Amino acid sequence: MDISEIDHRSRDIFREVVESYLSSGDPVGSRTLSKISNIGLSAASIRNIMADLEDMGLLYSPHTSAGRLPTETGLRMFVDGLLQMGDLTREERESIQIQCNAKGRPSEEVMAEAGTMLSGLSACASVVLVPKHNAPLKHIEFINLNHHQGLVVLVLDDGSVENRVINLPAGLPPSALQQASNYLNAKLQGRTLNEAREAIEHDLAAMQTELDNLTQQVVKAGVAEWSDDHDRNASLIVRGRSNLIENTSALENLELVRQLFDDLEKKRDLVRFLDLVKGGDGVKIFIGAENKLFSLSGSSVIVSPFKNESGKVLGAVGVIGPTRLNYGRIIPMVDYTAKMISKIL
Repeated sequence: MDISEIDHRSRDIFREVVESYLSSGDPVGSRTLSKISNIGLSAASIRNIMADLEDMGLLYSPHTSAGRLPTETGLRMFVDGLLQMGDLTREERESIQIQCNAKGRPSEEVMAEAGTMLSGLSACASVVLVPKHNAPLKHIEFINLNHHQGLVVLVLDDGSVENRVINLPAGLPPSALQQASNYLNAKLQGRTLNEAREAIEHDLAAMQTELDNLTQQVVKAGVAEWSDDHDRNASLIVRGRSNLIENTSALENLELVRQLFDDLEKKRDLVRFLDLVKGGDGVKIFIGAENKLFSLSGSSVIVSPFKNESGKVLGAVGVIGPTRLNYGRIIPMVDYTAKMISKIL
């Protein structure tokens, strides 16, 4: 359903209910709405309209009140069709710019401070997903451990070293590990881990390599290990957890927030968090059950990607909070923060 399918009077009532909910969190009754001058309808007429909106799945009535609250579907319609986007103040822009000022500091430190700033400005929890291994690769070496396993040693330009164990195919000759090392070292010259992986996968798929079958299996095992390791080595920076508790009153909602904290602490499905922003530009909003990653907590997520100079998505920054968020203020805040992080990268 689109907002244009609702008549003018119903739209006004719907807007008032949602804006009141976002402001106070309380249900709104027909008597309260009838006192608003610009509506100009009786309480009885408003009750009929609210009943129609409830039938459409846009409002619902809590069992403790005769008033109405927006459903998640109603919130989505409001955000898509009626939300008036605010603009950041000059002070807010300057604060974000200052926190995102790199000046020789490690990028992860900058992003952590940006997350702290975003949490403070939004009064919600902030999340920043920072993928590791963005430094160019310097060298790779395959080392034989036994008949069944080998060790992959990766040295990056920033001096960090990664060791990963892979399974070796049966009957692999000793020379195959050296051939695999030579082949990969030629491919990774000046490339990041992801860039090298893409080039290798392309060559193997197109059969553009002189490696024999067993050596190709070694290379594929190393490539697969890189892909699997991406999730484990991503860094998820979370700030402002206490804001979620302060915004939660009911005991059952506190349990949902604890579930969210558990998901964040265990860093489950971090790649899926990054997937939330892939395939499009700008801010994305996920309300309640729309958000497959944190849907158990009933939270809303406002998230935006940050990119490198070539436009490739490197990570994501966002805000997690209750469905009763100040969307009009937080959306431009997340968007501006993501743009500032992209700029320093």
